Amino acid sequence: MRALPLLAAAGLALAPAHAIAATITIVNSDDPGEGFNDPTPVEPVGGNEATTLGEQRLNAFQFAANVWGALLDSSVEIQIRAFFNPLTCTPTSATLGSAGAISVESDFPGAILPGTWYSQALANRLSGVDGDPTGPDIQAQFNSSLNGDPACLGGTSWYLGFDDAHGANIDLVTVLLHEFGHGLGFQTFYNGATGALFLGMPDAYLVNLFDDTTGKAWDEMTDAERLASTINPRQVVWTGGNVTEQVPATLVPGTPILTVEQPGSVAGEYLVGAAAFGPPIGDALSGEVALADDGLAAPGGGTTTDGCEPITSDVAGKIALLDRGLCGFTIKVANAQAAGAIAVLVADNVAGSPPAALGGVDPTITIPSARITLAAGNALKGALPGVVATLELDLTRRAGADANDMVLMFTPDPRQPGSSVSHWDTSATPNLLMEPALNANQGHGVDLTLPLFRDIGWIADHDLDGVNDGEDNCPTIVNAGQEDANEDGIGDACPIRPVLECVRRRGLLNFTAVFGYDNAESVERSLAVRFPFNFFVPGINRGQPGTFAAGRQQNVFEVPGTIVLAWFLDGNSAIATPFSRRCP
Repeated sequence: MRALPLLAAAGLALAPAHAIAATITIVNSDDPGEGFNDPTPVEPVGGNEATTLGEQRLNAFQFAANVWGALLDSSVEIQIRAFFNPLTCTPTSATLGSAGAISVESDFPGAILPGTWYSQALANRLSGVDGDPTGPDIQAQFNSSLNGDPACLGGTSWYLGFDDAHGANIDLVTVLLHEFGHGLGFQTFYNGATGALFLGMPDAYLVNLFDDTTGKAWDEMTDAERLASTINPRQVVWTGGNVTEQVPATLVPGTPILTVEQPGSVAGEYLVGAAAFGPPIGDALSGEVALADDGLAAPGGGTTTDGCEPITSDVAGKIALLDRGLCGFTIKVANAQAAGAIAVLVADNVAGSPPAALGGVDPTITIPSARITLAAGNALKGALPGVVATLELDLTRRAGADANDMVLMFTPDPRQPGSSVSHWDTSATPNLLMEPALNANQGHGVDLTLPLFRDIGWIADHDLDGVNDGEDNCPTIVNAGQEDANEDGIGDACPIRPVLECVRRRGLLNFTAVFGYDNAESVERSLAVRFPFNFFVPGINRGQPGTFAAGRQQNVFEVPGTIVLAWFLDGNSAIATPFSRRCP
């Protein structure tokens, strides 16, 4: 099927060895004198040696492209049409950039799944040909307004170095890695507003989505079911095996939860947003939930249950329930703590889920606290008195995964166009590259993004012979037929070549030969001895290795010889004579 153009791209917002690899080229699409062509003089920074602002921006783009290029394999060049233009920016929030596939393709030669859309770069990789040679595969645009102007994020600028030493500024390479990830396939093409599949077919990303609540995969759902799943917070997971395999090594154990034991009308588990201050939620802390009353509805939207004044109701030894609004979270929790509360729940004052974290700093707070949704708060209030609950860190679940170690996707209610579904959930710890908002400590790692790419079809195939590296008996040399005459598991195309490094003369015809070898395989190998100890003249063992490390190994062992000495190894030989290259 021909490649079809797309209209939307995912965006990132700032909220208050022997690999053939892939060639990813940045296509500068800016006008003269602006964006990548901005002639403003600048000093080199963090390994970026360009001396104009435009060149430094372009270098950062290519640096990020090269990171992905080194990790992915494709015989077809990947082109990114790039712009660096003014985008939305206020003193408190900004659109940093966006990127996405320009077109998609299905049912092409090499497609893994029939009737399934693939982003153009991935389709090209699987087919081995450019399915849309008329233009680039990915489009990316980034915000040039982040230039120190106080009207844009308070004067924050892009950091254009390659070393992640961004300080208080925003690391461009990190954001580029994220956005290029979308263009390479970390995105779904269904209609998030209706639940409908793009032209009636699923895509390679969507077929890996599953709803834990309904027990249904997204490609098996009706449009209405898919639409409902889009706003089912922390219940939609990624089922791809490559990602799930890496979860234990990536995400830390521990998911904070609130469990209401009684009364039965509100019993169950509730999502919480843990506080950034006070002690972290840890061992189970149980108690009666009590609505905290400060007796004053202050002007400006205050309520008697917002906790902005000293608490007058009885919350001693209980879990205090407060409302969001009017004052900072630390003030509310501090007032509840002073009244004797053992923990605090802050009910949101706007609809939405999952609940965000409680921000703030106060080293005097010694009790745990968390935010719950408006709906949860109303439910608990309606059941008071007599509500008993437990706040704890569930160590059986990893932060950002479900009970089966499948990674959660970002499915907030209400839906966030451009962010929902095509990102990991924000509960992941440590933070992941493909979360919907930039995390300052992200760095240049690609964490679970690369395993996700393997799941959708970016298989590891360094020699591009169509055989997965995990199954290829010689992953660094083209051998599509996987010939292995001696059936030793090592492809015939992958010999270990003996190498004569040099000789040291010991008289007219006597010498000592210094040998090394070149193991084309990327793993250590062992070879059975052939001929008398693999040597001809003299036919004795002179310290030759039995195992061979990966790659080129120099000066491995020495063998004395006379007139001629030949080392036979894996069908190849290295011959030494008194007249071979002398050692230094």
